[in-house]
Amino acid sequence: MTTHWILGPGAIGRLLAHSLSPIAATTLIGRRALPEQQILTTPEGEQRVLPLSSLTIAQLASSTPKPPAFVHITTKAMTAETALAGISGYIPPSTPLVLWQNGFLAQPRITQTWPGPVLCATTTDGAYLNGNDGVVHAGRGHTFVGDLNNQHGDLAKALAQTLTQAGLAATKVDDIRQRLWQKLAVNAAINPLVALNGVRNGELRADAYAGRVEAVVKEVAAIMLAEGIQPPNGGQGNGMSGEQAWLALVWQVVGNTANNKASMLQDVEAKRPTERGAILGPLIGSAERHGLGCTVLQDLDNQLAMLEASF
Repeated sequence: MTTHWILGPGAIGRLLAHSLSPIAATTLIGRRALPEQQILTTPEGEQRVLPLSSLTIAQLASSTPKPPAFVHITTKAMTAETALAGISGYIPPSTPLVLWQNGFLAQPRITQTWPGPVLCATTTDGAYLNGNDGVVHAGRGHTFVGDLNNQHGDLAKALAQTLTQAGLAATKVDDIRQRLWQKLAVNAAINPLVALNGVRNGELRADAYAGRVEAVVKEVAAIMLAEGIQPPNGGQGNGMSGEQAWLALVWQVVGNTANNKASMLQDVEAKRPTERGAILGPLIGSAERHGLGCTVLQDLDNQLAMLEASF
């Protein structure tokens, strides 16, 4: 049976563990112990209780379990490299990594430094934690898997098949860089606004927020064009401008994840640092490189920085 380690028992990490554990040997690894019995609430409202194997970093040092076939890193983007360093002494350097981070910060860095294969996954599945022993699968989506240099297609295909078998629809792709930037664009239009206003994704469709979403997308669309990232769903080929195509994608994701409590909102509620550096940072940096305006994005980043400083 294939062994998967999941480094970072947050919402996506526990959703992965619940999904994979019936078909693979799965271990959650984090800084603190978790209750063995974990509850998954499905998008349909069904509750499933499963015993999930978990280890702390300290226990990993003393138990020396069998090396895994995959290590999924599901921590926040700003802690991914530190988390990997904490377990790198317990796995062969040839171990494939799967990076599930938002933004485009950790992926290129770890791809350049890890000697083994590094896959990147981007998902529209929504999940949030419910206490210390529960995770809510708030919305079904799709996961795309690939690597930045297109060197590990067979490995990505095998992982996508495993995820699909586990109930998380997944596809291997050759353009994961493009899809990571697409996810970055969507996250920038959703996460900061829901975090700052304390609302769930679907509430962004209200008049109080829709104009702000459109203002973010206007800046993001210009940045994507400068970066050579194609508009989603064919863009201009289906009669829409690039900006209209980006906005259509954002509203589609908002609708599909209407009940989801975005990860940045979860961070704010828990009074911990957000992923603004991984989500807004690359966009602001790109805008500055290309001489583009980004006052809306910069304002969101400033507001989030002030909010984090108050924790």
